[in-house]
Formats: sequence, structure tokens, C-alpha cells
Amino acid sequence: MQYRKDKYGKEISALGYGCMRFTRKGSGIDLEKAEQELMAAFQAGVNYYDTAYIYPGSEVALGEIVKRGGIREQISIATKLPQYLIGSTSQIEKYFREQLTRLQTDYIDYYLMHMLTDIASWHKLKDLGILKWIEDKKAAGTIRNLGFSFHGDTEMFLQILNDYDWDFCQIQYNYLDETTQAGRRGLEAAYEKGIPVIIMEPLRGGKLVNLLPERAKKLIAEDEHHWSAAEWALRWLWDQPGVTCILSGMNSVEMVEENCRIASEALSGSFTAREQQTIGELRNIIQANVKVGCTGCRYCMPCPKGVDIPGLFQCYNKIYTENLRDARHEYAQVIGLRKEPAFATQCVNCGKCESHCPQHIEIRKMIKAADKELRPFYYRIGLNIARKFIMRGKRSGGNGVE
Repeated sequence: MQYRKDKYGKEISALGYGCMRFTRKGSGIDLEKAEQELMAAFQAGVNYYDTAYIYPGSEVALGEIVKRGGIREQISIATKLPQYLIGSTSQIEKYFREQLTRLQTDYIDYYLMHMLTDIASWHKLKDLGILKWIEDKKAAGTIRNLGFSFHGDTEMFLQILNDYDWDFCQIQYNYLDETTQAGRRGLEAAYEKGIPVIIMEPLRGGKLVNLLPERAKKLIAEDEHHWSAAEWALRWLWDQPGVTCILSGMNSVEMVEENCRIASEALSGSFTAREQQTIGELRNIIQANVKVGCTGCRYCMPCPKGVDIPGLFQCYNKIYTENLRDARHEYAQVIGLRKEPAFATQCVNCGKCESHCPQHIEIRKMIKAADKELRPFYYRIGLNIARKFIMRGKRSGGNGVE
């Protein structure tokens, strides 16, 4: 494992463990599986573990795994204040104390203001007195480093970056987002100020691996490096000196081992002009096919009416990155044949989803477009018949469809 330094010289592993996508089992996290994967990462040298208050069950799971492994003093934990839920200074303290309890710790190594999208959200916190609160926590040692995670445009990122003496920051960045979100300009501005940058969504929620068009897959397969799609995306990031740590939501031991291998080999400044050209070709191919820039982060969820927004967009993109038949088959499996319906037609246009979307997707408009292509009238009839058959089978004790 390679390491890069934080603002005060402490080593952070080049690969960090993103705990948002722990495998779920029933209504909760599959703790035994998550423990096996997380400890495999620890043994390989990963020392940075990222979670957040709103990731369902994540803080509790991480706290339990770290306690079982007896590794608290050997790792850094990063978690996030849900600033969008804050209305008073007392609430800041309440959420922080709850997080310490969940994580079974008495300090947080890297604490972030979660999902700042504009300078106004940071100013709101300042008006509530958060600067004094931060000063007290850092003096007491219960917060070691203070940062922010960001979803917005480059200009807003720069305003927030320059408004406070941050210890670190976290941005969405990958070869599709080079000129969107904080982008390369934001990354390099932070680097020039000596502020470490943690990268989230390096594979765009897996889409730079799982939803590549056939032309992109062919380009990767025929390249002399024989790198996987994930390796191309990760190496492109680690080539940039401003990247301190890349978060990966690893949910198999094989993925942990592969990513740790890449993190041990990829060097800053090692990408050749030919490799940059290949990334450019991949970017052009993907951008010509993807319909919705959803990363699957699920900040839009839960929908008050039960619409599975990320699942719907995943199937919609699959029409254009793969084919219509496979997309509709997946749609039937993940949305159409559920016990509880999750159709786009259940939307009542409340707009809650759009107010939370880091990608600023016009969700209400796009789910209607997706539904039109994935579920034309004759397909609706077929799904309704299938749903009645399956539900009747389940009520009578039959196997139904998994």
C-alpha cells in the first residue's frame, strides 16, 4: 500500500474504505461479510474508513467491526455531520454525540460537513455558531481534522474552500467529472493550498465498470496493458498528485485485493500521453451513451411514494449502454415484480428527491422518460399479470420468483 500525507504529515492510505455500500442482508447490513472484507483491507494496509450519519446502519457496523478487531488506534475514521438536518447549535452536539456512540469511540479523526452544495449552507452553520463548536472540539481532541464533502459546481467549491482554514475536503471526481462538480480546477486549487483531497465516486457508483458500452469494453480488452475498467479509472486518479485518498465501496474480498494491488502500484505522474488518450476515448464513448448521470448514491431516497429512483435510472441507462431487452429484464427483476410497487407513476411531484440530488438531475422529468421506454403499455399489462400471479403464489406458500 502506498501512503500520502494529510495536512499535518500523518500518513493516509492511497486507498480508503467507503462504508456506504456495505452488503445488506434483510433489513440491515451483513455484518459478518462486511467484517471479513474490511479486515482484509486493514491487513493490506488500508487505514482510512469513511462513513456518514445518514448511511443506514453504516456507522454502527463500522464501530462494531473496529471494536471486534481491536484496531481503533491503528486506523482513521471519517464521518459526517448531516448539516442539512441542523437547525440549532444544540442539534450539532446531539448528532455528534450520537455518532460517537454509534462508532464506539471518543474521537473522530476526520469530521466533515456533509454534502455542502453552496456557500449558503456553510454560512448557515457559521450563523449557528459552529466555528466556536469546532474550536472547542479540536481543543478537546474529539475532532482531529475538520473538512467538508461537496456536491455542486466548481465556483461554489472554490468559495467554500477559501472561506475557512480547512484540514481536508472530499469531492466527487473521476474521468467523467473532470470538468463538472469541483472538477480538476477544484482539486488543483485545494492541492495548491496544501489541503488533502479525498475522492468519492471514483467509478461513478460502479458505472465506469458495470455499465460501459460495448465499444468501451472492446477498447479496454484490446489494450496492451490488460488493465480492468476499474484499474484504468483508479490509475487515472492516482496519477494526479492532488489526490490524497480514493474511497472505494468494496463489497467482496476479491475487490479489496484487486484495489489494494492497484493502490500499491499506481504512481503519481506516471500516466503516458497514450494512456491519457485512451481515457479520453473512453470518456467520449460513455458520454455518447449514458442518458442520466446518476451515481446510485441514494441521497434521493427514500421516496415518500416508494419510487425506486436509482434502480429506475440504472435500468434506463442500460438501454443505451447495453440493450433494451436486458434493460427491461432487469427492470422486471428489480422494480416491476417487487412485492411493494416502485413505479415512476407513483411520483406526486413533491420534488424532495431533487433537493437532495448531488448530481442536480431533473429527477421528476427523467423518471417519466425512463418509465416510458422501460414500461410501454403492453409491458405494463404483462407486468401486472405477472405481479398478480407471483403475489398469489406467495400468499398460498408457493415459491414465486426471486
